[in-house]
Amino acid sequence: MAEVHAAGERDALVTGANTGIGLACALRLARSGFAVTATVRSEDKARAVHDAARGVGVEVDTELLEVTDTAACARLIAHRRPSVLVNNAGINAVAAIEETSDEDLLSILAVNTVAPIRLARLAVPHMRARGGGRIVNVSSAEGRIMLPLLGGYQASKHALEAMTAALRVETARDGIRVSSVQPGNVDTAIYDKGFWVDEHFHQGSRYACAYERLKNLMRANGRTQSSPDAVAEVIVKVVTTPHPKARYLVGLDARALTATHQLVPALLRERLYRKVFAL
Repeated sequence: MAEVHAAGERDALVTGANTGIGLACALRLARSGFAVTATVRSEDKARAVHDAARGVGVEVDTELLEVTDTAACARLIAHRRPSVLVNNAGINAVAAIEETSDEDLLSILAVNTVAPIRLARLAVPHMRARGGGRIVNVSSAEGRIMLPLLGGYQASKHALEAMTAALRVETARDGIRVSSVQPGNVDTAIYDKGFWVDEHFHQGSRYACAYERLKNLMRANGRTQSSPDAVAEVIVKVVTTPHPKARYLVGLDARALTATHQLVPALLRERLYRKVFAL
């Protein structure tokens, strides 16, 4: 299908929608005339979504969902049969590879890679039956680059990028348009917890100085952060444009990081990262 316009083709499902990009996307889609279902992880978060929707004069339905629950994902897609799927749910992780356990890595991959691909895979037959649809995977600029201390997170996003690209080609003949949205740093609550605020999070680590430098770098880059609404605006564009691109970078920092990765020789990048992070 060229555009998502017809009645019955404006049912959107947004995961991880209680705050940040997911909530902003759900509200923007609702304001654009979509019947939106937002997934959250608790009743309290569902109430917060309903309150936010009422605050801007729209309605957003909610569903409780743990994206790592295979059976729950299958039930949700079978019930909602969305014509638009926005896979936004994800987790951030900061750790040197040496300090990343098997369990940590599997957890990151389960949420950031396996879950969105599972939901997409489940949605494809329904979209095919109705003549097409849109799948937007919210990835990251870090799915295109490498930075130290973020290897597990970046692995999950690199993998998501590869599978998104493959799915785009495989489903194009069915009128299903698949795209990746790749924000840089976004002003969300993800930086208000865990590693980012706990001064003792990596106390005693061989990489303690590097972790502190990463925190300082992120604080310094605050001026170039995108707002959740800016990312949501791009997602709505992807959903509604007749011919969406495969990838959309969002944010000045995202463009700068990817350009640096492409233009600066690998050996020089490695030396730069070692100096910046005291490695």
